[in-house]
Amino acid sequence: MSAVAPALPGDPPGGRRAVAVWGVGVSVYFVAVIFRTSLGVAGLDAADRFGVNASALSTFSILQLLVYAGMQIPVGLLVDRLGTRKVLGLGVVLFTAGQLGFALSPSYGTALASRALLGCGDAMTFISVLRLGTRWFPARRGPLIAQLAGLVGMAGNLVSTLVLARLLHEVGWTAAFAGSALAGVVVFALLLLFLRDHPEGHEPEPPSHRGSAYVRRQIAASWREPGTRLGLWVHFTTQFPAMVFLLLWGLPFLVEAQGLGRGTAGALLTLVVLSNMAVGLVYGQIVARHHGARLPLALGTVGATALLWAVTLYWPGAAAPMWLLVTLCAVLGACGPASMIGFDFARPANPPERQGTASGITNMGGFVASMTTLFAVGVLLDATGGDYRVAFSVVFLLQGLGVSQILRLRRRAALRERERLVASRVSSVHVPV
Repeated sequence: MSAVAPALPGDPPGGRRAVAVWGVGVSVYFVAVIFRTSLGVAGLDAADRFGVNASALSTFSILQLLVYAGMQIPVGLLVDRLGTRKVLGLGVVLFTAGQLGFALSPSYGTALASRALLGCGDAMTFISVLRLGTRWFPARRGPLIAQLAGLVGMAGNLVSTLVLARLLHEVGWTAAFAGSALAGVVVFALLLLFLRDHPEGHEPEPPSHRGSAYVRRQIAASWREPGTRLGLWVHFTTQFPAMVFLLLWGLPFLVEAQGLGRGTAGALLTLVVLSNMAVGLVYGQIVARHHGARLPLALGTVGATALLWAVTLYWPGAAAPMWLLVTLCAVLGACGPASMIGFDFARPANPPERQGTASGITNMGGFVASMTTLFAVGVLLDATGGDYRVAFSVVFLLQGLGVSQILRLRRRAALRERERLVASRVSSVHVPV
């Protein structure tokens, strides 16, 4: 399991055309992440604009993630049925409308509806990009291509942190959010002009079944694979600490609990993003060459994250020292790349016609955990009068749950994946020339 994955019969060729087409798809995901994380730099402004408390503020992100998580399996089925181009196109229309609606919302209720619409469109992007990668690149490139997609997504987060935050304070709420919506129009035009579902000669076989029975079979067959469930729990356990920090609660925590200025807090959020991008390249290369490193990397990231959170939260005194906050943010940057490892368990466990469905199931994990944590932190902050030490302790509960499930499933998933690898090598030997 430690060797580079072999070339499989019927693998796409890759090459420059694949990079160009995949680049168009990943640019859509880039813009979706900008819109998704835009509230993370505007949380305090949103609280003032709509006159809401911590619980109501967290509802923005919770609703967005609830829609996102709830859409993952339907989107996976749609991608398997309709292809990447149609699903990505619909996603762009929805998340652009949501961002524009958020810019113009006169009330808390309409702003909530806009974030829900944004979450619906955002939900259609990442799975589509993963599917695009499997259709255009050889299977052995899968881990690296997935990590690169995540890296581009974090670049979108970086744009939110550096550019949108500055625009928000220079030109105001409406102009900043409405202006950013123009990026959705640009990527929609690129998608229509250049994106194709697959290279010539690699057309997938049309689905032989339709209707609810087909849907149930797709979901059940994906779920029965231990690798799919292991992927879900890896994603669940690794992603949410950084997601919660970047999406909403990082800036308030650093400003209100640690006493930092907004500029310094913004720089630390930027450090999380930069660390994510650097670690993503490293993890992608390691996993592509040594599949056996997947679980140690994921569990090691969880352990390091838990340790740094514990030291930071329970540091004696009013605030943690700057070196510790810097270290925490650098380690949080590994959460995103570690969550991508979940797809590296689900991908080899499922045939090509179930890749979208399996990816959808896996991708639910981290967003369900993030949604749960966002809600719990908001409720606990209101209940304790703003005690971040108590509120953020919920992170350890979800990490414990996730690790227990990973340990329970790891042996079955490894055995099943070994069986599939042997079967694929045998079939490649007997492929007629």
